[in-house]
Amino acid sequence: MKKRIFLSMITVSVMVMALSSAISTLFLHNYFNTDLSQKLSAEIELMADAVNQLGIDYLDGVDSDTFRFTVVNVNGVVLYDTKVDAETMENHLDREEIGEALETGHGSSSRYSSTLTEKTIYESVMLNDGNVLRVSVSRMTLSGAFLKVLPMNLAIAFIAIVLSMTVSGRMAHNITEPLLNLDLEHPSDNDTYEELAPVLTEIRKQHGRIKSQMEELAARNDEFNQIISSMSEGLVLLNEQDAVVAMNRSARAIFGIGDDEVAGADFLALDRSPELSHAVQTATKDAHSETVLNKNGREYQFNISRIESDGRAIGTLILGFDITEKAFAERNRQEFTANVSHELKTPLQSIIGSAELLLNGLVKPEDNTRFIGNIKNEATRLVNLINDIIRLSQLDEKSDSARETVDMTEVVNEVAQVLTPSAAKRNVSLCIHCDSCSVSGVRRYIYEIIYNLCDNAIRYNREGGKVDVSVEKSGSGTVITVADTGIGIPAEHQARIFERFYRVDKSHSKETGGTGLGLSIVKRAVMLHNGTIELTSTVGEGTVVKVVFPQ
Repeated sequence: MKKRIFLSMITVSVMVMALSSAISTLFLHNYFNTDLSQKLSAEIELMADAVNQLGIDYLDGVDSDTFRFTVVNVNGVVLYDTKVDAETMENHLDREEIGEALETGHGSSSRYSSTLTEKTIYESVMLNDGNVLRVSVSRMTLSGAFLKVLPMNLAIAFIAIVLSMTVSGRMAHNITEPLLNLDLEHPSDNDTYEELAPVLTEIRKQHGRIKSQMEELAARNDEFNQIISSMSEGLVLLNEQDAVVAMNRSARAIFGIGDDEVAGADFLALDRSPELSHAVQTATKDAHSETVLNKNGREYQFNISRIESDGRAIGTLILGFDITEKAFAERNRQEFTANVSHELKTPLQSIIGSAELLLNGLVKPEDNTRFIGNIKNEATRLVNLINDIIRLSQLDEKSDSARETVDMTEVVNEVAQVLTPSAAKRNVSLCIHCDSCSVSGVRRYIYEIIYNLCDNAIRYNREGGKVDVSVEKSGSGTVITVADTGIGIPAEHQARIFERFYRVDKSHSKETGGTGLGLSIVKRAVMLHNGTIELTSTVGEGTVVKVVFPQ
């Protein structure tokens, strides 16, 4: 803007200077021509009177530096000239001013020189003797006058341009400085041209609208961030170029990304799994896709959807769901179904086989008792298995059983009384150490916990072994500890020992008895009471199981 103002002012100055020079030159030229014509007319009248009275010889004494006098007869022959020898001059009868004077008594004309820079004015008058007296004077033409004053005009123009540049530069600076120093953040505080007041008022209004819109946008953005941050599902928003627009905390955890800024980063550079990349490309083409991936030891299902606006794809939405527990539960269900089928099938086949032998009379009379006893044992085992499955299903459903204050000493002694014959049969001593304490819970489930732990400690103990059962109060709650001196559990099996139907040594499962669901029931019952269970075991030395019921 400053440059444009400067150039405009210089241009105007030059144009004004050129126009004023042209006008002044034209005015002065016309003024001096008019004045000269008047003087020439007066001069010819005076000279004609003098020549009429004194004769042609009067002209010899006239100063001819300015005016040139010529006398021509009626035949056009030059009789006298103050500048040139008359005998050398050509006939002037064809000259306009001479012809007019011979006809009317007065004549005038003007002719340009060969260079067109000078113009000669002629005035003529008829004398008393019939001859014509002509006076002439040369003057500069307009172009000649212009060329004459051109150097002076150029000098003046140069000075004017220099002055104009100086003044224009200062004026342009003074004009633009208030504009350059405008405080657009606070339009109302500016002290500048009145003409800018409407503009500044509009800017102030625009600032208000923009500020309001920015605050609204920030509030919505904050609300959006709060919503996606509180989501347990991983959420990732991508633009058309698969660059990250937003990613919540859950998604960062899924993809192992810390607190680094990821907005604008290529998502496929953050996660290089080909399955997810293919799923994103499929969603871009088909509007939706799904895939299941294992991330950091957990299983996730990713639902990918194309985001559209006015029928055009503008991005991609990725939702990640943690299905680890669901997948684990599904696998457990399938495994449980298979195990239940197997566990139910085994005693049923034994019962059916023994019954068929008895029915077909293929058993000796003395062996009837043994076969009938086998049927009874297998049926009892089947009933126990079904009862354990029912109890485990009830625990899985977290059925609301009536809670009460359970005397732990009473429950432990009841379990000990039931298991004492079994311990004596295996030559295992059962020792009880109980503090007087109680727990708020479901009595039959607490009984199941203690019974199954003690039953396992007896079953997998060695001949002459020992089982210690203790109940005590601690800062964390009520602690039940069952320690045995049995065969122990190898380290690689300890993490799975509470799974349903899991056995360390399947080949000896029938020898030890049990359904394989005891420890699963223990785990579910402890979880129902918000308790914790801890197992430590050394092969050949024994196992210690500690259950803590919180305060």
